[in-house]
Amino acid sequence: MRGFIHACVVIALAVTTLARPHGRAGDPAKVLAAAREALGGEKRLSAVRTFVATGRTRQVRGDNLVPIEFEIACELPDKYVRKDEIPAQESGPTATGFNGDELIQVPPQSQPTMPPGMPGRAGAPAPTEAQLASARKARVAAVKQDFVRLTLGMFAASFSSYPLTFTYVGQAEAPQGKADVLDVKGATNFAVRLFVNTDTHLPIMVSWQLPPPAGRGRGPGGPPPPPGGNPPAAAGQAPGPPAPRESRIYFADYRDVNGMQFPFRLRRAVAGETVEETTFDGFKINVKIDPKKFEASK
Repeated sequence: MRGFIHACVVIALAVTTLARPHGRAGDPAKVLAAAREALGGEKRLSAVRTFVATGRTRQVRGDNLVPIEFEIACELPDKYVRKDEIPAQESGPTATGFNGDELIQVPPQSQPTMPPGMPGRAGAPAPTEAQLASARKARVAAVKQDFVRLTLGMFAASFSSYPLTFTYVGQAEAPQGKADVLDVKGATNFAVRLFVNTDTHLPIMVSWQLPPPAGRGRGPGGPPPPPGGNPPAAAGQAPGPPAPRESRIYFADYRDVNGMQFPFRLRRAVAGETVEETTFDGFKINVKIDPKKFEASK
């Protein structure tokens, strides 16, 4: 496990970049068009209606490296579900996704998880129907954002299920060469930066800011606190606000899939620390998917 973490941290440090604006404004449409051409071309990418991907994720949880087997089923543009199963645990598989604006969640929860500080927690009044609906809507938005981060590395495009706007930022220097950097924005304050290699024109990374942790402690199963975080407050002095954390997903090991180039390896880092690695076994394109997979939670 130590070797895995060390290798991932080295990669995370190697791709540290600093955006530098051009003397003249860049054109995000040209960057995306070149990326889609490198990924297989407009004709092939636009012909993708469904895909099913399988593989495994190794997730760092404390001192443990937890293996997760997964299947992703997607019917573009507005149906997506990921099923996870942890072989080392006796609990059954879980699934999360969306069908239009409806949440897919297995096993279903009678009530969506409420954000900290909202009613529904111990000693607080039960949440209202409006608050439950708001929490459910926020959960759907979060799953759609996961879908966006994945598909930016596969399609370099926006889908109607979660429309995006792209703005050119400049170029970034990295040991692998230069990358064009795009600001990507969507609903519910969604914002990431997409890095596209200027030589290969393949997406190499998305990065975004995570909200500061709600408390000093660490939630169960969550990533460790960032190294070099806020120093302890002096005696009699109130602690400062939590530092923001940057999250990154690196796309790597692009391989041919039906004439297209899809990333077969993803790595995610939070505040410079690698927290998970995902390896795909393969992608099946335009296969028939059982509609029951996309049944919304009741």
